[in-house]
Amino acid sequence: MATPKSFRYKSLMLVDDSPIDNLINQKMIEASSFAEHIYTFSGAVSALDFLKNLVRLNGISTDNIPELIFLDINMPILDGFQFLEEFENLNGPNADVIKEKTRVVMVSSSINPKDMDRAEKNKYVKKYVNKPLSIKTLDGLTL
Repeated sequence: MATPKSFRYKSLMLVDDSPIDNLINQKMIEASSFAEHIYTFSGAVSALDFLKNLVRLNGISTDNIPELIFLDINMPILDGFQFLEEFENLNGPNADVIKEKTRVVMVSSSINPKDMDRAEKNKYVKKYVNKPLSIKTLDGLTL
């Protein structure tokens, strides 16, 4: 009988407008057994819609709440920082539980010190890492 896999996280979200980056990041996460469930979004708007639906659910299971959000900065319509503003303004029955349980890691190709500084000052952002994710980066994440 096979032993069940051990995952560091139950669920996480990938939010990036690049399908290639999402695919690479998802494969890295799967290869490292980093998370059991991966919710992948090609934009901040759809990711926020998902979270807003979780906020409204009755009897939400904490297993459905993403423990981690890997968030790109430069996206059309809503960028990563605008996503964070909307995330902070989530309200409803489960909003506080979601904000308390979820941590954000900014994943970007930007080397702009202003982006790094802005991310560092946001209370939800726990780390800023460069694209793409690697097994070494995932192994080194301590949140």
